[in-house]
Amino acid sequence: MSDRDTASAGLYLGIDGGGTKTGFLLMSADGDVVARHTGPTSYYLEIGFDALRGLLRDGVTSVLSAAGVRADQVRSAFAGLPAHGEDSALLPAFDALLSDLLPVSRVGNDMVCSWAGSLAGGDGISLVAGTGSIAYGEWRGHRARCGGWGEVFGDEGSAYWLAREGLALFSRMVDGRTDPGPLLGLVRRHFDLKHDLDLCAAVNGEAARSTLAQLARLVTQAADAGDAQALDLFQRAGRELAALALGTAKHLQVPAHEGISVSYTGGVFGAGERILAPLRAALNEALPGAALRTPAFGPDVGAAMYAARLVGQRLVPKPVAASI
Repeated sequence: MSDRDTASAGLYLGIDGGGTKTGFLLMSADGDVVARHTGPTSYYLEIGFDALRGLLRDGVTSVLSAAGVRADQVRSAFAGLPAHGEDSALLPAFDALLSDLLPVSRVGNDMVCSWAGSLAGGDGISLVAGTGSIAYGEWRGHRARCGGWGEVFGDEGSAYWLAREGLALFSRMVDGRTDPGPLLGLVRRHFDLKHDLDLCAAVNGEAARSTLAQLARLVTQAADAGDAQALDLFQRAGRELAALALGTAKHLQVPAHEGISVSYTGGVFGAGERILAPLRAALNEALPGAALRTPAFGPDVGAAMYAARLVGQRLVPKPVAASI
C-alpha cells in the first residue's frame, strides 16, 4: 500500500492484550489486514508497568514497520489491555500508554476487543475465557461488565481456574480423598514427578500466571481420556461462564426471555464441545432467550473495528477465520 493510498483511506490499529499474548493488527479502511505482530503477555501485574510500556512501543513499531507505514497514517488506534480499569489510581498511566506513539489512540480493557470481534460490534454479550475470565456486553445503549476479578478470588471458568482446580483434583486423587483417574498419570508425567509432593515445589514456586494457566490442557487431556472428574470441571466451568453472562444481562437490564446473542473468545474454548455443550445447557437455564453464537472475528480484528468506531467509522473486515 502506497503512502498516498494509506493517507486517503486511513488505517486502524487494534491491539488485543491478554494474559498469554498480545496481538497487534493493522487494518485498512476497506477491511483488509495490512500487517500483524504478536508479542508476549501484557498483564502488567505479571510483567510490570515499565515492561508493558516497552512491549507496546516495540509492538507498534514492529507492525508499522511490517506494513511500511508511518504512525501519522494511522487514523485511530485502540488497545484493549488486561486489568485496565481495575485500579483507578493507574488509569492516567494506562490512558497515556499510546499517547507518544500514535496521534489518535485510546486504551481500554481487553474485554472490549473480544466483544467487538466476536459479535461484529453488534448488541450482545461476549464471554472471555483465556488466562482469566470476564464478560462484557452492550445492549440498546447500555454497557456492562461482569467478572474479571483476577486469579486470587475470581476468574472462574478460565484456563487458570481449570489448571488450579485440576491440580487440586490431582492432590485429592493422591491423598485418596477421591478415586484416581487419568489426570493422575498425566500430571505425574508432565512434571516428571519422582514423588507426588514434588508438585508443591514445581507449582508453588512458579509465579507466572500465564505459565500456570497452560496446565489447563492437562484437564482437557484427562477429559479426552474419559476422566469423569475432569469432565465435571468442564461442566462447572460452563456453569460459571453462564453465570457471567447472566450477571452481565442483569446489569444491561435484559429481560430473562429476551433474545440476546452471546459469543465467546479465549483459549478455554479450544476444548470445543467439552466446554460449549455445558455452557449452552447452562445458558438455556439461566437466559432462556439467549443464543450462543460462533465468534464472527477474533479479538485483534475486534480491536481494529473498535478503533474505527471511536472516530465514527464503521469498519467491515474482509472474511477471515475467527481465532478464539
